[in-house]
Amino acid sequence: MKFLKSFGQFWYDFIIGDDWKIAVAVVLSLLVLLAAMLSGAFSDTVLTLLGGVLIVVAFSISLAIDVRPKRR
Repeated sequence: MKFLKSFGQFWYDFIIGDDWKIAVAVVLSLLVLLAAMLSGAFSDTVLTLLGGVLIVVAFSISLAIDVRPKRR
């Protein structure tokens, strides 16, 4: 059981890390990209560009949430 617990903690730290919002943003971006890919409406080049843009936008939004001033 100790091995399973350690294994789970490793993957949690590896995927989630310090900020769960970035992990959620990446997963949501990949889900949107998967839906776009399965629809078959876009070429490989467009899907590649869309994936890159989605990841950058999602990361930027999660970063903006973290650095916004705290309300008192």
